[in-house]
Amino acid sequence: MAGFRSLARQVRDPRCDLALRRYSLRKCLERFAPYGHRATWDHLCSRAGFGPEDRSPDPARLVAALVELEEARAVWLAYEAGFAERRRKEKHDGLRRPGSVDDWHRMTWGGFGVAWCDDPGVHPREPLADVLRKLIAALEREPGSACPVCGGERLFWKDDLDHEPSAGPVCADCGILVPLPVLTPAALAYARRGRMLVSA
Repeated sequence: MAGFRSLARQVRDPRCDLALRRYSLRKCLERFAPYGHRATWDHLCSRAGFGPEDRSPDPARLVAALVELEEARAVWLAYEAGFAERRRKEKHDGLRRPGSVDDWHRMTWGGFGVAWCDDPGVHPREPLADVLRKLIAALEREPGSACPVCGGERLFWKDDLDHEPSAGPVCADCGILVPLPVLTPAALAYARRGRMLVSA
């Protein structure tokens, strides 16, 4: 099974058939898809300017989509390296019990579904790397009452997500499943009651 870097080389290789290059980009999403496979594909296609069903997109547009995905992956891999180093240090210092961020992180190891979007057509519009930077910054500060990606406060609880966890607070504005550790208990309570959070 080819890894992400090997697939990325195929996307860039002008000697490869265009269908293979497109297929290789899709396969990259099996290794790294922050919004989930379908939503990340929809995001990359819209940002690079080709349709999700376009079987022969401009090769330059495929490479542009790949570049965005690689930048986001670099952000996430740096976060994971820092996370692993922090956990090693904590274990060395006797802190064996992980916190809520650690529980969340365990479900997103590798970057799949980090900012899960259950509806593939509803996802943040800004570059993936920017979205991940905002999410990581939120995980490293005190919890708040808004979506860490778009700042929206219209959060609602959704059950039966096609992801683990299978339920949680979803941002009505950008569509991401908001990680529990970035929200205050009051924000979670409002979302659980099915209410939209409204600015005070």
